[in-house]
Amino acid sequence: MSDDSGRHSSSIEDYMRAIYGLVERGESVTNASLAGRLEVSPSSASGMVTKLAQQGLVEHVPYRGIDLTSDGMQLARSVLRRHRLIETYLVSELGYTWDEVHVEADRLEHVLSDRLVERIAAKLGNPVRDPHGDPIPAPDGSIDEEPTRLLDELPAGAVGEIARVWDTDPELLRFLADRSITIGDRVEVLERQPFGGPVVVKIGPPAEAATHALGTTIAQALSVAVR
Repeated sequence: MSDDSGRHSSSIEDYMRAIYGLVERGESVTNASLAGRLEVSPSSASGMVTKLAQQGLVEHVPYRGIDLTSDGMQLARSVLRRHRLIETYLVSELGYTWDEVHVEADRLEHVLSDRLVERIAAKLGNPVRDPHGDPIPAPDGSIDEEPTRLLDELPAGAVGEIARVWDTDPELLRFLADRSITIGDRVEVLERQPFGGPVVVKIGPPAEAATHALGTTIAQALSVAVR
């Protein structure tokens, strides 16, 4: 996907991954939303977006938002490939839990060579999903997107499998792990309580499923492949 000799700075890579992450969630990409995601000042975000536009990585239309160019999309997916393969390796081979890997991958994605990353991919059997269910871009930048819906959007009676956890907050991930809720689990929506109340679901094989009342934050962090 990329050559080490043409590697961009870590700050540029962080911005590209942040922009892509907002696009993945269908959220508006603005200087303000980038500043919030990266925990920087709006003026810093504005300055970097200008720099990215000058390099042909984004198109910024004032008052409308920020779009990735084709070169920007390729770069963002290259960074994501490194990040998500590192997370997968840490869980699969080094015994990390899924709530521990995001910060480690943030550090390592900028320093590992592409050659080492591809060795990691081969060692893992070229996985297409990371421990959180996020798709891992292929070396050519293509990506396998599975149709999903947020749990928060599903009506009572819907049945599917948990395909992805969007939130990287360690506390949220530990909350799920403590309740044995993970990728691939069967989920059935039993009830949507009114006035912003929780979504009541059964999670697990039908004979062993546990009932959970999940609040909005959790329900909006889980994507479900509806069956």
